[in-house]
Amino acid sequence: MHPSQVLFPGAQQPVSLPVCDHYAGSEKLMRKSIALQQELGPVFDITFDCEDGAAAGNEAAHAELVASLIAGPDNRHRRIGARVHDVGSPHFDQDVSIICSGAARELAFVMLPKPEGANDVLRALESVNRVCLAAGRHALPLHVLIETHGALADVWKIAAMPQVESLSFGVMDFVSAHYGAIPGSAMRSPGQFDHPLMRRAKLEISAACHAHGKVPSHNVTTDIKNPAAVADDARRAAQEFGYTRMWSIHPDQIKPIVQSMSPSVEEADQAAHILLKAQAVQWGPIQHQGNLHDRASYRYFWSILQRAHATGVDLPQEAADWFAGGDSH
Repeated sequence: MHPSQVLFPGAQQPVSLPVCDHYAGSEKLMRKSIALQQELGPVFDITFDCEDGAAAGNEAAHAELVASLIAGPDNRHRRIGARVHDVGSPHFDQDVSIICSGAARELAFVMLPKPEGANDVLRALESVNRVCLAAGRHALPLHVLIETHGALADVWKIAAMPQVESLSFGVMDFVSAHYGAIPGSAMRSPGQFDHPLMRRAKLEISAACHAHGKVPSHNVTTDIKNPAAVADDARRAAQEFGYTRMWSIHPDQIKPIVQSMSPSVEEADQAAHILLKAQAVQWGPIQHQGNLHDRASYRYFWSILQRAHATGVDLPQEAADWFAGGDSH
């Protein structure tokens, strides 16, 4: 039997997404991102940005461009989403109408910024579902930016919504919402990991996601000239705060994020050998290098293997066969 059938019988498995979400706003950068995804493969997602990417007065034309690129033939991997305006914006319904009707089948997800709480997310879902259903798409995944006090207060309710797939932390808006009570240094490292209010927010988002099987996505590194800083932020976000995905705002940030958040070859190899030994004994308990393993640890190692596969880590052929039919979830 496939690991997913054995390890999650009758239960919804945790969401598994590429570890990097790359943002692009202008047409030039959107086309460059598509070309890079074609080159590297679907080891990272792309989010086309309507909130900050559209020039004032050009919102409808920008949304139409986003829809046409997502629905176009160059979107080979179907791993491109769109960030729309917030629900309080006069452009929100227009974004949803244009993008979800024009690219409903090819769209990977919609990213919702600045909800003030769970009710805003529900309102956004109603609009997205109405347009998508008319276009023949059911239950399009929603990603949500947690960057206001109200959204953080409702983060467990938001993470529990079945259609919500991932929660991201909006570091700059969150700091700004404290009107100087959190210093500006908390928008970057090391302050973003050390300030108590920042730690609380990051941990609360991560905990809510993992409790409901969703993906916590870490905020950007604004230092676009320093790949080492990006890699260090990704490593800390993963190892200290439990984030399994991170935003990129420059093409040079993609590879450091993927490398830092991917399992190592050694981790993937260990996971594969443990699961293959378990499969050989019909998923009963085993010993591996002097340690006992059973289904409790098999679920952990299956998560490692899924992330390794999604980020292009080489796997033993027998383990790679589990993903050959696309049944990794």
